[in-house]
Amino acid sequence: MADYREIITKAICGKGKKSSQSAHTVTPAHKPSNILGCWVINHKYKTEYQKDVVIVEGTYDINTWYSYNNNTRTEVACETVSYRDKVQLSLRDKNLISDKVECTCRPLQEPNCLEAKISSSGNRVVAHVEREFLVEVIGETKVKVQVDDDGLVEATLDDDDDDDELEKELSGLDSELLTDEDEDE
Repeated sequence: MADYREIITKAICGKGKKSSQSAHTVTPAHKPSNILGCWVINHKYKTEYQKDVVIVEGTYDINTWYSYNNNTRTEVACETVSYRDKVQLSLRDKNLISDKVECTCRPLQEPNCLEAKISSSGNRVVAHVEREFLVEVIGETKVKVQVDDDGLVEATLDDDDDDDELEKELSGLDSELLTDEDEDE
């Protein structure tokens, strides 16, 4: 007859992903005639865990290249903006041993300007920015393992399920497609 043991370990106890868009207003020094380009740089962020959500707060610079004076001159307007995203945890282990947790955050989509246009007043630029984050909450939890009569852990890996999934994925591929290397020949 097998016994069970409980192991206390650090594990991913929560996961969440969020994609968001924001509209930011940039005020250039001159009245813009046309928007020539807009990009986002210097992205910095930090995270904070609060119950069922992870708060991601950060800043980035929006650089807008524009023409003015009836398209005779150009300039770049730079403005630092801040944001605050609440990422809901879709996967959450409620059996945490301690309230002390770590949060990791990884941008799946770095902040990127989707569109920049001159505002209706004509004096400002409205930049639409997208971003996406994956957050993980790491904490202490208990794992229950089965041990045999000699006190050894009985671990079984069911590789057949993984092989079946891989076979299904590979069966849908068209073997006639060329790779980049094939095209060079």
